[in-house]
Amino acid sequence: MGKRCQSCDMPFSKDPEGGGSETDGSRSAKYCSICYADGAFRHPDVTVKEFQAHCVDAMTANGMPRIMAWLLTRGIPKLERWAG
Repeated sequence: MGKRCQSCDMPFSKDPEGGGSETDGSRSAKYCSICYADGAFRHPDVTVKEFQAHCVDAMTANGMPRIMAWLLTRGIPKLERWAG
């Protein structure tokens, strides 16, 4: 299995930019471009529950069935960003 974002669990292979960006412009090895840009999280003040709901909404807006989106977000609390 390939690398996955440690914030949202999206595979880097699905990230149009191939990963988020650090402050020096380099690619993040941990976070996708949807979650992380310029060395900071795009949604810095959300709780894990709020973030899971945001992810479900984003995936359903892109045509994914809600139950599938919900299932894909169940592991988010165990990811590095949230578990630490």
